[in-house]
Amino acid sequence: MTKTDIVILAAGKGTRMRSQLPKVLHKLAGKPMLTHVLDAANAIADAHKIVVTGHGADIVRQTYPESAFSMVKQSEQLGTGHAVKCALGELRDQAKVIILYGDVPLITPTTISKMLAAVDNDHISLLTIELPNPSGYGRIIRDNQGQIEAIVEQKDANHEQLDIHEVNTGVMALTAELLHAWLPKIGNQNAQGEYYLTDLIAIARGAGYNINGIQPTSASEVEGINSRQQLAALERTYQLQLAEDLMASGTSLADPARFDQRGALSAGSDNFIDINCLFEGTVTIGSNVSIGPNCQITDSHIGDGVEIKANTVIEQSTIGDGAVLGPFARIRPGTQLGSNTKVGNFVETKKAIVGNGSKINHLSYVGDAELGENVNVGAGTITCNYDGVNKHKTEIGDNSFVGSNSTLIAPVSIGQDGFVAAGSTISSEVPVGHLAVGRAKQRNIPGWKRPTKNN
Repeated sequence: MTKTDIVILAAGKGTRMRSQLPKVLHKLAGKPMLTHVLDAANAIADAHKIVVTGHGADIVRQTYPESAFSMVKQSEQLGTGHAVKCALGELRDQAKVIILYGDVPLITPTTISKMLAAVDNDHISLLTIELPNPSGYGRIIRDNQGQIEAIVEQKDANHEQLDIHEVNTGVMALTAELLHAWLPKIGNQNAQGEYYLTDLIAIARGAGYNINGIQPTSASEVEGINSRQQLAALERTYQLQLAEDLMASGTSLADPARFDQRGALSAGSDNFIDINCLFEGTVTIGSNVSIGPNCQITDSHIGDGVEIKANTVIEQSTIGDGAVLGPFARIRPGTQLGSNTKVGNFVETKKAIVGNGSKINHLSYVGDAELGENVNVGAGTITCNYDGVNKHKTEIGDNSFVGSNSTLIAPVSIGQDGFVAAGSTISSEVPVGHLAVGRAKQRNIPGWKRPTKNN
């Protein structure tokens, strides 16, 4: 099996980002740009990953586990050729090597595989793309037979070369042996006084090697980030790609331009998602689900036929089939809602297990609680689960009814078919089938005079 070494250049300071954070750790779709590149690299079987760092090297290392990659440091930023030279000691004998960039986050495993497949004993591969506006990129120079001859950086290009629209993306692949042989031949006689990795193309042609030009599937794959403006623009491009994929799988979006996915989202068919919804972490959605505007769903599973109304937040929870949530519901971590449950407006749950058909319709807090089936919790009810030090559990049996404005002081249990009168404070067990009334006795005082304003 051919060895694969993947070198990821991540040493740049990113001056235009105006940030103390290394550029490659700025986030795209909720995760650092470097993580996107590492994810693509991880899709290549048995690849050995080497990250070349410079500015903020310690922060980069602390962000990832030791096993994620080997790291080498480029103490002086003397160009891309010098950066790869810093990684030579990590390359394995007889390995194919591909060079990627930590600030070019959307490279795909498919393109990486195509690049590696184009490398053999007579060829290296280079990723190029035709751009309507090639400004800022190195131009691809081809001979009369269409063979790639060299790359000329924009600062070193003449007027004729500046008219070329095929540009270098910086991504190339070749063998480790060739990198060892050719990198020492790169000079820095150019406008920047740097060691350009792109000079390898002319060196390869001089040595009799051909260059296989490979094209990405889209321009976004090779778009580099140097500023917050560019990052924001690529974010929208990427989000639109994710939206297109989601719609192709059977989900309708009210407006693909107002959709955000920051993680892994999978969905069944015939779903509808309204504007300004955010999905974070790992989210699965069943079929025939309707999600209203301005909802946020994180690390959760949504069953079939669920209706999530506007401005609802769901975190690390499981929502059963046919449930109705919101508007303005907050479903906190550890909540498990059964089938055909209802959690209504301004209701908050946390570590609550809610049985099939149960309802918490208005203005309530239910935390550290287990509700059976067909329970009704009235408006303004709260479970007092925290005594200032420890959390305690509330248990409510099947078919129980909790009246409005009730306070359930945990630990406490309400038996099956129990009934709590509105306005009650319950601090001890309610047996099966009993009515619990926990109110202060009402007094009516005759002759009471209302307060008057002082002059």
